[in-house]
Amino acid sequence: MGLQGVGFLLQCYLMFAAAMYFDLGEQEQKCIIEEIPEDTLVTGNFFLEPWNLKTFIQSAHLGVTVTVRDPNHEIQMSKRYGDFGKFTFTAHASGQHYFCFQTNSTRFSVFAGERLKLHLDVQMGEHSISPNVDRTKDNLLTLESNLQHLIGQMTYITRQQEYNREKEEHFRLISEETNGKVLWWAVIQTFILLSVGIWQMKQLKDFFIAKKLV
Repeated sequence: MGLQGVGFLLQCYLMFAAAMYFDLGEQEQKCIIEEIPEDTLVTGNFFLEPWNLKTFIQSAHLGVTVTVRDPNHEIQMSKRYGDFGKFTFTAHASGQHYFCFQTNSTRFSVFAGERLKLHLDVQMGEHSISPNVDRTKDNLLTLESNLQHLIGQMTYITRQQEYNREKEEHFRLISEETNGKVLWWAVIQTFILLSVGIWQMKQLKDFFIAKKLV
């Protein structure tokens, strides 16, 4: 595989992986938002890291509750984990999904102000290549696994593009509807101004005639 092919696969991988971290306090909940197309497989890996030794002493008793809500704010999954875990789900609708994480223990509250760092890696699409593939197998099996991986990534790209087109179409319809309303409002304003002007001229003319000025 040439350098261009390697670069392309690397770009694909970076598109489907979102690694980040943020800090959590006792019984504190934090949420992130991800735009996910319909029927997309989502996998998340996370682990808690103590900021210092004091928190580390208590970290064996810590855990995280992970809650995922769909664009309608309905719970798609909610599960309690230890200080590390992996969650997987398939999006049932396109739009913004909410990933919420909350510590479910106060064991480290004895150290006032202590916080934990939560590392999170979210991947979308059929992205996993099994790490248990026997390296002694024929190269053809490895190539087949890589092709399946690439097909999964391309499927995700296609769904993402379709979702973006739907959003653009929706935005275009809203813009056209708004422009139409603005145009009609301008026409109505012009008609009202002309009507008021004609009425004022008629009233002024009648006044001059009544005063025998014309």
